[in-house]
Amino acid sequence: MGTELSRISLVKLALIAGSALVAPAAAFGQGTAPADAAATTGNEDVIVVTGFRQSLEAALNVKRDSIAAVDAIVAEDIAKFPDQNLAESLQRIPGISIQRDGGEGRAITVRGLGAQFTRVRVNGLETVATSTDGASSNRDRAFDFNVFASELFSSLVVHKTAEASLDEGSLGAVVDLNTGNPLAGKAGGHGALSAVGSYNDLSKDLGPRLAGLLSWRNVDGTFGASISAAYSKTQALEMGNNTVRWAQARFDSVDGTPCWSAPNSGGSYTASAACDAAALSFHPRIPRYGEILHDRERLGLTGSIQFAPTEATKFSIDALYSKFKETREEKWGEVLLRSNERSIDVLNPVYDGNGNMIAATLNDAYVRNEHYLRRSSTEFYQVGASWDQDLGDSFRFTLLGGLSKSDANIPVETTVVFDDRDAQGYSYDYRDMKNPVLTFGTPSVTDPSTFQLAEVRDRPSNVSNKFRTAQLRTEWDVADGFQVKAGAVWRRFDFASLAFTRDTAVCGDGGVDLVLGTITCSPKNAFGPGAVYGFPVIADLAETFTLRRSGQPAGTTTQWLIPDLASSTAFTGLYDRTAKPDTGNTRSVREETSGFYLQFDAKGEIFGLEYAGNAGIRYAHTRQSSTGVLSGNTVSVTRSYDDWLPSANLALYPHRDIIIRGAIAKVMTRPTLGNLTPGGSVDGFNYKISYGNPFIDPYRATNFDLAVEWYFAPQSILSLALFRKKVASFPVSDTYSATFASTGLSKDALPPSSPAYINFDPSQIYTITGNVNGSGATLKGAELALQMPFRFLPGMLSNFGLLANATFISSNADYSVSGPAVAPGGALIKETRTATLFGVSKRAYNATLYFDDGRFSARVMGSYRSRYIDANSGTGNIFEGYGATWNLDASMRYKLTDQIELSVEGNNLLDTYRYRYTDFDADRNYENNHFGRTILFGARFRY
Repeated sequence: MGTELSRISLVKLALIAGSALVAPAAAFGQGTAPADAAATTGNEDVIVVTGFRQSLEAALNVKRDSIAAVDAIVAEDIAKFPDQNLAESLQRIPGISIQRDGGEGRAITVRGLGAQFTRVRVNGLETVATSTDGASSNRDRAFDFNVFASELFSSLVVHKTAEASLDEGSLGAVVDLNTGNPLAGKAGGHGALSAVGSYNDLSKDLGPRLAGLLSWRNVDGTFGASISAAYSKTQALEMGNNTVRWAQARFDSVDGTPCWSAPNSGGSYTASAACDAAALSFHPRIPRYGEILHDRERLGLTGSIQFAPTEATKFSIDALYSKFKETREEKWGEVLLRSNERSIDVLNPVYDGNGNMIAATLNDAYVRNEHYLRRSSTEFYQVGASWDQDLGDSFRFTLLGGLSKSDANIPVETTVVFDDRDAQGYSYDYRDMKNPVLTFGTPSVTDPSTFQLAEVRDRPSNVSNKFRTAQLRTEWDVADGFQVKAGAVWRRFDFASLAFTRDTAVCGDGGVDLVLGTITCSPKNAFGPGAVYGFPVIADLAETFTLRRSGQPAGTTTQWLIPDLASSTAFTGLYDRTAKPDTGNTRSVREETSGFYLQFDAKGEIFGLEYAGNAGIRYAHTRQSSTGVLSGNTVSVTRSYDDWLPSANLALYPHRDIIIRGAIAKVMTRPTLGNLTPGGSVDGFNYKISYGNPFIDPYRATNFDLAVEWYFAPQSILSLALFRKKVASFPVSDTYSATFASTGLSKDALPPSSPAYINFDPSQIYTITGNVNGSGATLKGAELALQMPFRFLPGMLSNFGLLANATFISSNADYSVSGPAVAPGGALIKETRTATLFGVSKRAYNATLYFDDGRFSARVMGSYRSRYIDANSGTGNIFEGYGATWNLDASMRYKLTDQIELSVEGNNLLDTYRYRYTDFDADRNYENNHFGRTILFGARFRY
C-alpha cells in the first residue's frame, strides 16, 4: 500500500476494523481513541464501541484525522459490508447521489458532478469497471459499481478535495475501494461465511447470495494472507410504460379533415386549423407498456499477501477478480407513430396547456410488438503490488504498480418485431402523464393472422478498458511538524469499443427472407401470397404476453402476441448472417499520462491556534490517440496537452472538538470518451447524426471549499460544508439542421433496418450534433450532516442513534438545444438555454435511524433525490432527465452467539417508481417503471 495507507490512520483503523483504508497520508489533526478500545467523555467515562457503532466511529476517525475533506464507510467486520450495493452505501455520504438501473445503484454523482467526473481507485490503483447493465452499455469513464459484490470490500473512502499527492482526473471526487489487509488482523486463522436468500416480490424469485473470507497472520506480524469470495444470483422485473420521447409531425388527416392533397403518401401538405394544431403539438412517439427481466449473476474473488520482514519494510500483492453476467429481456406492445405519422388518421385529439396531444384515437396505426434479448458479461481483474520502505526515521517511500482490465462483452443483443401497419381504433390517453391508458383496437392483437414478422436485429458489441500504472511516492520528515512529499506517476489507459449489426428488415415470399440491401422492401411490396411487408406470423413463431403490475389504469390492453425469439431467429436465419461493423460505435482511445507532484505538509501553532495544512502542485502530461470510423474510413488523431494543478488544504483547531477546513485547487477531468472519436454515428430512426471531436479540451475547474466540523460528543459530529466549482472549460453540444446529402455520407452509413434506409431520401432534414469547447459553468452548494448516538437518553433508548445529511446545489451552464418547430413540418429551432449541469439534483436528503445494543441491531434508511436533467433531448424536446425519488430500506441483525448472526433486510420497501421525463418544462413522460421490493434473509458465521 502507499503512504496514504501507512501512517497514523492505518494504525488506528487496523485496531478499529481489521481492514485497510486509503486515507490521507499523515494525520495532522486531533486523533480520537481506537474504536475497539474506548471513546471517552470529558470525565473519562468509558463507552464500549461494538457492531454498527464501531463502523460509524471508524469512518468518523478517518474524517477527523484528515486535513482534506474526506468521508468514509467502514465494514463492521470481515465480509460484512453495511449495504448490499456499493453505490447504495455511498449515497449515505453527504453530497453523493446515485443513479439506478434495473433497481440497483449503478453510478454516483458527487456534489452535483456526474459519474464521469469521479475517479475510482481499487487498492490505490485507478481503474474503470464497465458493465452492460441497464438500458445501455457504459462506453465512458463512469465507474459501474454494480460490477462488484459489496462483501468483497472493507471500506470506501471519498476524497472531496484535491491534494497534490492525490491522483488527478477528477472535478468531483476520488473514491477508494479497499479490500482486506491481512497484517492488520489478529494472529492466527480467521474466517467468515454468510448465506443470504434474496427475494423480489415482482419477479417472485428467490436467489442465493453467498460470501466467505479466510485470513491468516503469523504471531510476529511479519506475514499474512487472505482470500475472499462472493457469489450471488438474482432475478428482478422492471414493469411500466415508455414513450421513447415525444415529437411533432404532420398526420394524414385530423377528425376527417385531410391534411395532404393525396392520402397515405405523397402529395403536398394542406394547412387547416385542425391539421396545424395536430402537427405543432407533441405526441408520444412509441407509446407502450411492457416488462423487462433482469437476470444477474455475480462472482467475485479477492486475494492479498503481505510480507513485512522488518518494521521498516513491507511488501504487498493484491488481486481482485469479478465476473458479472446479465440477461436482459424486454417484451413490449406498442404503436410506432415515430416516422409513420404521414399515414395515420387522428380522431378526437385532446390537447393540454403544454403543447401536447395527450389523447387521441388513431386509424391506420402502425402496431409493433417486440421481443428483445441481451446477454452480457463483464470480467474485471486487477493485480497490484507495492513496496513500502522506511529509510531511517525521517524518509520513506512507496513503489506501487499494477494492471487492471474490464472487458464488457455483448455476444447477443437481439430484437424481433411483429408489425400490423394498418390497425384501426388504437387509442392513447396521457391525462395521467405517468400512467396512461393504452388501448389496442381491431383486429385482435392476440391473433397471429393480424401480424407479419417484419424486422430482426442483432447488435453484438464489446467495450474494453485497461489501466497500467506505476507510481513512486516519497515522504521526508524535514523537521517536527514539517514534511515534504514528492512522487512520480506513469499511467496508460486503453479504451476500445467494437460494435456490429445484423439489422435486417425482411420481405416475404412464403418462406425465404431476403436481406435488405439485396431487395428493397416497400410498405406494400408483396413477394408471395399474404406476404405484404414481412412473413405472415404463424402460431409457432409467437408467444402470448400478459401485462401484470405495471401501474396501468383500467381500459389498458393487457394481452398481446410477441415474437418467440428462438423460433423467429431460427426461421429468419438471423445468427447465420455475417455481422456488419457498426461504425458509429467502433472507436478507441489511448491516453498515456506521465507526471509528478511536490507537496509540503505542516502542522503547528499560530498565536496559540493549532493548524495543519498542505500545499503543493501536480503536473500531468497527457498524450492522447483517438481512432474512429467516418464514412467507411478509419481515422486516427494524436495530440498532447499539459496541466499544472496547484492545491492547498488547511485545517484549524480552535477547540479540541472543532475543526475548520478550507481548500482551493485547480482540477481537471479528461474529456468524455464518446466525444473523442474522430468518427460519427447516424441514427436512421430519429434522423440524427452525431460527430465526435478529438480536440475537445479537458474539463478544467477551480474548486473552493470551506467546512466546519463539531465533534460534540463521542461518535458524533455536526458539520457544514460549503463548496464552489468554477468550471473554465465545459464541452457542449452544438446542434443544427441540414439535409443528409450535405453531410457527404453515403446511404450505407444508415442502419439497414431504419426508416431512413428503407425510404432513403437524401433531402431529408437531419439534426446534426457535434461537440465544441463551451464557455464554462458554475456550481455551488452546501452539505449539512449530523451523526449522533442517543447516549443522553435513559435505558434502552440510549442504544438508538441517527445519521442525517442534506445537500443543496445551485449550478448553471449554457447549452445549445433544438426547440420545437413553429411551422408544420418545419425545422427545429436552435437556441441557447441556461440550465443546471447534467446530473445535478438541487436537493438530496439521506437519513438513517439505527438501534444497536451489541447483540441486536436495526436500521431504517431513507434517501431522497430531487428532479434533475441528465442529457440534451431530441425531436424538439428541451432536455430530459429523471423525476424526484424517495427510497426506503431497512435491516435487522441479531447475534445468537459471538459466532452466529441472523439478518433480515429490505430494499426499496416503498416500491418506488422511476419516472423519466423528456422536456424539462412540459414534463412529458419518457418512462415510468418500478422494480419491486427485495427482501434478504440469512445467517453469518465467523470464527
